[in-house]
Amino acid sequence: MRFLRYCLAVTAILASPLAAQEGPSSGAAETEKGTAEPGLSEIAPAEIAVESFAGRSRFWGAKLSPDGTKMSFMRRREGVIEFVISDIDTKKIVRAFGVNKNDEIEWYRWATDDKLLISLSSMGEFFGEEVRFTRLLLTQLSTGSLDYLFGKTGVVEGDNVIHVAKDGSHILVAMQKSVYDYPSVLRHELKPDGKVETVQKPREGVWNWVADDQGVVRMGTGWARKRLRIYYRENADAKLKVIAKLKGNDDEDGYWDALQIVSGSDEGYVLSENENGRVGLRRFNFATREEVETVYENPNWDIDRATIRDGKPFAAFYTADRDEVHWFDEATAKQYKALRKALGDVEIWIVSRSKDHSRMLVWAGSESDPGVLYLFSPGEKTMSQIAEYRPKLDFTQLAKPKPVSFKARDGWDIKGYLTLPRGREAKDLPLIIMPHGGPYGIRDKLTFNDEVQLLANRGYAVLQPNFRGSGGYGDEFFELGKGQIGRGMQDDLDDAMDWAVKEGFADSGRVCVVGASYGGYAAIWAVLRNPERYRCAASWAGVTDWDRILRYDRQFFGRSGFKRWRTRIRGEGQKDMKDVSPYRLAERLNRPLLLAHGTEDQVVPFKQFKQFEKATRKAPMKPTTLVIEDEGHSFAKPESEKAWYDALMKFLNEHNPADAVVRAEASDEPASTTAAP
Repeated sequence: MRFLRYCLAVTAILASPLAAQEGPSSGAAETEKGTAEPGLSEIAPAEIAVESFAGRSRFWGAKLSPDGTKMSFMRRREGVIEFVISDIDTKKIVRAFGVNKNDEIEWYRWATDDKLLISLSSMGEFFGEEVRFTRLLLTQLSTGSLDYLFGKTGVVEGDNVIHVAKDGSHILVAMQKSVYDYPSVLRHELKPDGKVETVQKPREGVWNWVADDQGVVRMGTGWARKRLRIYYRENADAKLKVIAKLKGNDDEDGYWDALQIVSGSDEGYVLSENENGRVGLRRFNFATREEVETVYENPNWDIDRATIRDGKPFAAFYTADRDEVHWFDEATAKQYKALRKALGDVEIWIVSRSKDHSRMLVWAGSESDPGVLYLFSPGEKTMSQIAEYRPKLDFTQLAKPKPVSFKARDGWDIKGYLTLPRGREAKDLPLIIMPHGGPYGIRDKLTFNDEVQLLANRGYAVLQPNFRGSGGYGDEFFELGKGQIGRGMQDDLDDAMDWAVKEGFADSGRVCVVGASYGGYAAIWAVLRNPERYRCAASWAGVTDWDRILRYDRQFFGRSGFKRWRTRIRGEGQKDMKDVSPYRLAERLNRPLLLAHGTEDQVVPFKQFKQFEKATRKAPMKPTTLVIEDEGHSFAKPESEKAWYDALMKFLNEHNPADAVVRAEASDEPASTTAAP
């Protein structure tokens, strides 16, 4: 029914000659209609089965080939991650292959209509220490080949592609061979056993290399002693020279990132701060070291990234309360407005498009609706449904998160998101504080979250604070987080609790912290650092030993964040991390703790779990443990995700139960019959 309504709306509005000139702005979507505010004006929704929230791992990462004839995506099939390429018109699978259980897919991209590059990460050892390795896989549809590039030998970072030739003949990769090396740039013919040559040797202090649109390495940058050093050359024959970031600018430690240098010129595009620290997209002359013009700057939010096509800006992306975009291409902007007006009460996002824009993959959904994926053909004025992301989940029964803000103890504004359970009075509720992972440079936003919705359905208020160091709020807010793991960042979580109690919707005696990865660390640390505050905590894949994790992966703090933060953190030492490592205080544990981990975690190795669990054996209270065999950092199987949710609900019911309430009767009819690909 939802699909039929969307299709009729899209067809009608695109058929109108005024469609491209009307509609809402390209900002946030309209508020979803028909969702009542939490409270006593409605009966609490029926209890939704846990497995309905454990379906996010069915398929993801859908992209169109450049010519729009094929669609690629990843799915989980009988516990194995499969990479699938299908024909759009016939709907038949062209190619499908499984990924080794010891590998995780970091990203992938179409290089040509026939070739795809896939980044894989895995765990290895370097002189007895666990180390995370990345490498590239090339698959060619016409031959059916599947080959590792640069051989199968592990390198610390072998997937940083900085240029793909337009004809697909070769790529440039900035490769870090060992934990002791700075990256060099290698050229690899894009074919099995293709020729490999070094085009740029390592240079001390340079972590990032930038090529122009013709594949000439023109720039190298890196942070050293809190200063950004930049090496630049005018052309392939010139030598790299150290240049100042900006002529006459003494502020050399501000953010500045070169996105692209236009071949045959000294100009290109950078993301950089203005005098107030707000990051915008600017045209820059690298020879004169001067900004030519500000192309786009949002007055309230940092630009996270930008897309450059054919030497010109195509889009600038930023995050307000949800992901937003500014289109430079007028036709695309009009098209977006038409889609938004057609779909009306949902958010939309074009997740992939063919090179000629004749076909697009469009997601429609919201923070309380997991959404639907469509194939949109503007020229044909058609939109066909590919799949619902949660076909068994009735999105009309879900809670609606809302943005909130509170003051930290030092006066800084901390923003976040609050989800209140439906059908319950917003007073003295059990509270779950859920810190995000990372921690640097990423943040929570208004987007669908299975775990949040499960907890709200069970009667918990869920608060997701974007503590200091989170991305999108400006350079000064990020800087507040440096060196504050387990300290100022944790204070922000405590202050979030105090605010929630003062506002009246949270019961001070019923507060638990639940998180994953860095959020899992913050949960463990909460009950060790301030056991008097928190009733319990639950951690999935949480860090327990910072020294060990940083030896394992020197990029741990920046791997998940935007490049803006990666360049700042990478290569800089992290001091005094022993004092905030949970395993060192494990013998103090006196609050209920659910400690869960997958044995094949490539991001936070399983040793982190084992080390902490062993250290708690003499503690006043031992943790409740959950070990999922053959599971990684993220859930590879719906059964694993369900196992975590089941364990979490059982744990919370025992140690921080929600109040009983009258619920609506569950519907016997399935929410949808549309299966995933």
